[in-house]
Amino acid sequence: MKLILLGAPGAGKGTQAEKISEKLSIPVISTGNIIRESMKNGTEMGSKAKSYVDAGKLVPDEVVIGIIRERLANKDCENGFILDGFPRTIPQAEALDNMGIEIDTVLSIDVEDEKIVARMSGRRVCLDCGATYHLEYKKSKVEGICDFCGKELVLRKDDAPETVLDRLHVYHEQTEPLKEFYAAKGKLRTVKGCEEVKDTTAATFAALEI
Repeated sequence: MKLILLGAPGAGKGTQAEKISEKLSIPVISTGNIIRESMKNGTEMGSKAKSYVDAGKLVPDEVVIGIIRERLANKDCENGFILDGFPRTIPQAEALDNMGIEIDTVLSIDVEDEKIVARMSGRRVCLDCGATYHLEYKKSKVEGICDFCGKELVLRKDDAPETVLDRLHVYHEQTEPLKEFYAAKGKLRTVKGCEEVKDTTAATFAALEI
C-alpha cells in the first residue's frame, strides 16, 4: 500500500503512521527525518538541502522532491510506504504525480483546532533525555520532573498555544486543500481523531480495510 497521511500538527499522524507500519511492514517516510538523513549521508540532494538549511532558508520543493525520489527508490519501499509530512502543498502533490508515483490512498486524520491546541500546549518535554509527558494524558509521577532522569520538564516553544495556532493557520491555508485535490481523484478517506490513541487506530485500520 502506498499511503499519504494528512492531518494538522498534533493530530496524531506520526503515531498512526507507526501503527500502520507495524501492521503492514512498510516504512514510514517522514520528510524531516529523510532530509536530515540525506544531509548527513551527503547525497547529491542532501548536499543541496544543506546549503539552504545553512543559509537559514526553507528547502525548496524541487530539492525535497528529489530527496523523496531518492528514498522511494530504496528496496524497503518495494511493497509500499507511508508518506508523513509530504506533500504539504498542491504543487508538491502534482510533482509527486509527475514523478509517476501512484498513491493508493490518502488518509486524513481530522481533529478540531481547539483540541489540538489543548493537546499540544499540555505537552512537556525533558530536555535532558527527551522523554515526553502531558499535563492531562501522560502525567509524570512528580509534577514538572522527569520520571527517568529527574530533570525539569519544559513546554517547548513549538508547543506554546500561539505557535500552535500559527502552525494550524499554515496547515489550513497550504495543506488542507490537498483533501479536495485527492477527493477529486477518489483517493481520500477521513478518520476522526479520538481522545484515545487505540480508538483512532481502530478507526484508521477500518478506513484502510487492514
